[in-house]
Amino acid sequence: MSKLLVTGASGHLGQLVLRHLIETEKVPPSQIIATTRKPESLADWAAKGVEVRVADFNEVASLQQAFAGAGRLLLISTDGVGTRLTQHGNAIKAAEAAGVQHIIYTSMPDPANSLVSFAPEHLATEQLLEQSTLTWTILRDSWYFENILHSAGVWLATGKAYTAAGEGKLSHIAREDLARVAAKVLASNNSENRIYTLTGAEAFTTQEIVDLVAKTAGKTIQVIQVGVPDIVAGAVHAGLPEPIAQMVASFDANIAAGQFAAITSDFTTLTGRAPLPFAQWLAEHKSALVAH
Repeated sequence: MSKLLVTGASGHLGQLVLRHLIETEKVPPSQIIATTRKPESLADWAAKGVEVRVADFNEVASLQQAFAGAGRLLLISTDGVGTRLTQHGNAIKAAEAAGVQHIIYTSMPDPANSLVSFAPEHLATEQLLEQSTLTWTILRDSWYFENILHSAGVWLATGKAYTAAGEGKLSHIAREDLARVAAKVLASNNSENRIYTLTGAEAFTTQEIVDLVAKTAGKTIQVIQVGVPDIVAGAVHAGLPEPIAQMVASFDANIAAGQFAAITSDFTTLTGRAPLPFAQWLAEHKSALVAH
């Protein structure tokens, strides 16, 4: 019997997927392969019976060996912004050579029209899958609620939230929910070529997001609308390299353009349940917010 494989398994999303495979989908640990650059970080999963393998996305031969025996593979997009298209291409080639039948890939919403700086990498990866000999499922994951924690620290420390998103809305979703879907699809027998866009059930402006964060933390935060160049300049002033600052600003530009506002029912279609509401997620993470 071919196994289910999760790449990037030592990351936050990867580890949640492993948990849902075993606890929610009831997949025997012996039927799961987890690949990572840091096998020691998955020692607990190995102890449960998951087969842990080292995978180097920069070497096709290494990946082909790591993917051997897998029938379905979850390709979690790598963190190598600027280089990950090559890495994803290597993974797809290796999967074909190793006899993998189906790949599930974590992409982003509407990459063809997105203003996010790394959207072309996701779009090109989707195209590589479409051109491959494999069957595939593309999960276009909206922004994580968890990304808010990074910004909230600054908002709560300064009492100010600078944004270039205007009145644009964001339909973000909990990482836990995205892991649940990924595990569900990976553990299924569905081999149709399908694209799903996974969003929350609500979309919020930056003002609304900040107000909810402030209310949860019991503080006051002023939202200050600025231009995209101001976001870049502020990020550089805070110590971020120019390319990273441009990337951060592109998120706001994409929200302002309405490219993150779409709400779909794909999550519910795939799982049979509603996505976790943002207000509930905030309540569950209040201690992390208040810590700031």
